[in-house]
Amino acid sequence: MIEVLQEGETIVASALIVNDRSKAGEVWEIPRGPLWSDEKAAQQLVEMIVAKARAAGVIVVYVSPSTPLPLGGTWQPSGRSIQPTATRVIDLTQSEEEILSQMHQKGRYNIRVAEKAGVSVRQGGENDISTFYQLLKGTGNRDGFTVHPESHYRRFLTSQSSSFLLMAEHEKKPIAGLLGVIWNGTGIYYYGASDHAARALMAPYLLQWQAMRHCKVAGCTSYDLLGISPPDAKANDSWAGISDFKRKFGGTIQTYPKEHMLVLKPVRKLLVGLKRRILG
Repeated sequence: MIEVLQEGETIVASALIVNDRSKAGEVWEIPRGPLWSDEKAAQQLVEMIVAKARAAGVIVVYVSPSTPLPLGGTWQPSGRSIQPTATRVIDLTQSEEEILSQMHQKGRYNIRVAEKAGVSVRQGGENDISTFYQLLKGTGNRDGFTVHPESHYRRFLTSQSSSFLLMAEHEKKPIAGLLGVIWNGTGIYYYGASDHAARALMAPYLLQWQAMRHCKVAGCTSYDLLGISPPDAKANDSWAGISDFKRKFGGTIQTYPKEHMLVLKPVRKLLVGLKRRILG
């Protein structure tokens, strides 16, 4: 659901609220929000959302803003990393030669490896979602992350005209895929999948390069790789592997404030946490 704060007919703050329902109750999450025209409006909107959350019996409200927002009160760091606290952004206003030259040498090398091996990239459509999903399930099993139902990725591609799917093939066999979206002049990489058996072909590197080119042609001024470990992360951080992959494309690091939470029902939150640790 979406909550907005208006001054007359002008929206001065807004927030997307993701409602996670379970038998134990509701949890509200505000990813990369709220968005605001001034800080005071954002604080007013958060207060309004908290009041509604209390009335609805919500267990906890999580907020992960894109820029610092003084919350005050009993808000505290959540300790979670659902939303990444840093990302890499590639400047697409540069020429293609300049974009390639600012990459790590290994990134350029792997792109060339894929090209020389005969990997090709084409724009996919809804008919390719099932193939992408099969690749994604394999990637999830290999790297230990949860995969949504196939319908989630289908909706991602079809519900917004700016979403795009790129498929990498070798000898007519799909070996990797990339699902992204263009928003407000920025291309955003969301989901990537690859066939582990074809890892030597370096298809994911060529996919990222072609995604940058696709977004540049579409008029984007930047390309967001979405999430990496923060600069102060430990070497064994859970984001370390994907962060190293993305590091090879260069760009600049952008950081976000850490997620905060307001616990409205402490006992129930404790019980839910115990249940999840026991049952998984």
